[in-house]
Amino acid sequence: MKFIITAFYCCVSIVLCAQNNATTVTSPNSHAPIGVMGDHLHNKGEVMFSYRFMRMNMNDNLIGNAEISPNKIATTVVNMFAGMEGMPPTLRVVPTNMAMNMHMLGVMYAPSDWITLMGMGMYLQNDMDLITYQAGSGTTELGTFSTNTSGIGDFKLSALVKLVKKGASSIHLNVGISLPTGSITKTSEVLTPMNMKPTVRAPYPMQLGSGSFDFLSGITYSRSYENFGWGGQLSSTLSLADNKEDYRFGNKLDVSAWASYRISSWLSTSIRPTLSTVGQIKGQDDDIMLPVQTAHPAFQGGETISLALGMNVIGQTGFVKNQRVALEYGMPIYQNLNGPQMKTTSVLTLGWQYAF
Repeated sequence: MKFIITAFYCCVSIVLCAQNNATTVTSPNSHAPIGVMGDHLHNKGEVMFSYRFMRMNMNDNLIGNAEISPNKIATTVVNMFAGMEGMPPTLRVVPTNMAMNMHMLGVMYAPSDWITLMGMGMYLQNDMDLITYQAGSGTTELGTFSTNTSGIGDFKLSALVKLVKKGASSIHLNVGISLPTGSITKTSEVLTPMNMKPTVRAPYPMQLGSGSFDFLSGITYSRSYENFGWGGQLSSTLSLADNKEDYRFGNKLDVSAWASYRISSWLSTSIRPTLSTVGQIKGQDDDIMLPVQTAHPAFQGGETISLALGMNVIGQTGFVKNQRVALEYGMPIYQNLNGPQMKTTSVLTLGWQYAF
């Protein structure tokens, strides 16, 4: 967190150094908050490069919207693999914390005024802490351990197609596909209730991609005034087929709205509520067989309502002209999860964009 704040401060300082006698080129509230993808089109021939860093933190567990302790999970939640050799009747391994870091590189290009093409690649780092309980049915802890996976995620290709552009209002379609470039066969060492440490295929949330071609769609509306802007986006991810391990991730739907206010020619703030719903995993990877909730296809997905606050800084002249640095911090205000499942506690997004 300290590194992220320092990086944001340095980027803002660079922008401020170029503000003397600046003439406004682009309003800082001309784009949606940095957590919104594919929010705007470009003029013919324009190019934009972007980098986003997103960190999501999760801890504790929910069933629906009710908290459940690790001890209760370990003694009451049925293990779907119970009855198989070496498998306990309940979930004897319980996650307590998870952090996901995502580095996203994007490029946008407009071959015409009515369509903008967008590509985005990503690199993921997942870290999870877990408790292992002794074999049996009590609450005696055998120990704790951590797992981690990292690597290239899925690559996304999209087209933003203008439908309406009238004055300060615009509407466009978002259509694309997610390519299965992220691994779904990552492994990690675990501590079992039998006090063994095998290397096994990591559970679903620790994998780096969906393993399938996914259809991306959405529609975005935005309107801007001199000092105020607002908009909304409906987006979805639809899994088109089972992957090579015979499962597919649940479909996802996001509804987001935002409002921004320009404080000065180079600075604006924003607020953004979001509703997300994610389906359960369909099918099963036969190599993911562990007495832990993250190995259970039905214990994935749910509904979340979040609220995020943001800040945008844009350079007006010189080296930083049309370079945007933005920060957004969000927290869930309601979660109803297919659980037991760890709840999200915060999402931080730091981004840089440069259009020319």
